[in-house]
Formats: sequence, structure tokens, C-alpha cells
Amino acid sequence: MTPRFNIEQLAPEAYNALLGLEMYNRKSGLDKNYYELIKIRASQINGCAFCLDMHTRDARKLGETEQRIYVLNAWRDTDFFTPEEQAVLALTEEMTNIQGHVSNATYDRAIELLGPETTYKVIMANIAINSWNRLAITGHFMPPLAE
Repeated sequence: MTPRFNIEQLAPEAYNALLGLEMYNRKSGLDKNYYELIKIRASQINGCAFCLDMHTRDARKLGETEQRIYVLNAWRDTDFFTPEEQAVLALTEEMTNIQGHVSNATYDRAIELLGPETTYKVIMANIAINSWNRLAITGHFMPPLAE
């Protein structure tokens, strides 16, 4: 697949706006491990190879285990994830598959386990990664082959 465009060159203001949201998320205080789980899970659902490659590498650098990364798409069928991480993942899945809306049960569980401030940060992190995924998928961005 050949990349269709270079967003940094074609629309630098749009690219910088997305980077601004990314910078907000990085500085928001959201747990870095939650943020990587959000980015990996949304990218799995969206089928974004570029983002999956990037964020699984980033998660491993933070100490995430291979086993948890391998089973992330079936997280409900393991006991590898804390209740808080499960709330983050449930909200991520419903926001990424937004056609069915975010249920009251999922939102209320996130508020209960994470609190309003962290839940909002999770929401913003989901908005960012879903935007990046759509950009990368549409633009045919490809991860580099690991050596």
C-alpha cells in the first residue's frame, strides 16, 4: 500500500490541532498504562496497523506484558485486567463502536471506578486515538518493518 498523503505537509494546521489534543492527553495526568491500553484497543477495533505497531511498542516500553497485549482483544475472557482497566476498556470499545452509543451502565461504571475527572480524560484519549486511526487508515500509513 502506498501512502496517499503526508498530513504534516498537506494540512499542517489540522495536524497541529491533532497534536495539540495529543499533548493535552499526555499532560492530563491520565495513567500512561491506561492511555496505551486505550490506544491499542481502539486501534485493534479500527484495524489500524500503523497505530497498533506504534502503541504496542510504546506499551512494552512502559512495562506492559506481551501476554496482556496478546489477549487485549479478548480482555473480558481473562482476569488479567483490573476493574479500573476493564472500565477503561469497556468505555473505549463503546466509544470506538459509537453506532450503539455509550451505555449508561458503561459510563456509570467508569464514573464509579475512575471518578469524573479520570473518566473525562479517558473520553478525550479515545477521541484522540480514534482521530489518529481514521487519519492513518484513510492515508494508508504503514508501519516500518522491524529489523
